[in-house]
Amino acid sequence: MSLDDDTRPPRLGRRVCVVGDALVAGVGDARSLGWTGRVGARTPQDGIITTMFPLGVPGEGTAGLLGRWIPETSLRWHPEAENRLVVGLGRGDIDQGTSLARSRLNLANVLDDAASRGVRSMVVGPPPTLDGNVNDRLAELSTALQDVCERRGVLYVDCYGPLSSHEQWYADLAAGDGTHPGQAGYGLMAWLVLHGGWYGWLGVPQP
Repeated sequence: MSLDDDTRPPRLGRRVCVVGDALVAGVGDARSLGWTGRVGARTPQDGIITTMFPLGVPGEGTAGLLGRWIPETSLRWHPEAENRLVVGLGRGDIDQGTSLARSRLNLANVLDDAASRGVRSMVVGPPPTLDGNVNDRLAELSTALQDVCERRGVLYVDCYGPLSSHEQWYADLAAGDGTHPGQAGYGLMAWLVLHGGWYGWLGVPQP
């Protein structure tokens, strides 16, 4: 194989940085996997090693994410790796009173900055909570964030819609601290990501 053959695999594999809140870090999961660890475990290593870097900050919203994603990911990515960005969002913007317009702008700036750096990105939307009032706003937020992604051709995994009527999701929240899911809930989120376009986005065969 020629040294200038662009089809050769990246020497340092795929490096997938997942930025977001406590859900990205797997808070509440007794196995410390969260949805990111479960997704990583079910990702085929097709001759190119895929490494997940979950970079979660509890309570983070889109404003905090916008301010830190570049320095955080720069410490993990490498020019000789295939670098990818996953944005995992929760209820942070709701708790912080961020307007829908500002949430849209913050996410748009992250995705546009990533694209300008040649980094392919995807977004995992916020799941529902046990609070009906919060859920009403989360439904609006999820729709707004999905629109931002669709306008840019960025993959968006909707967690709110599928889980908003899922009894096991709510039971898992209630069995824990009421805010973060446990093993069952994170398993549901991982399933949504894996079956929401993950394999195609990453460019690996679906098992």
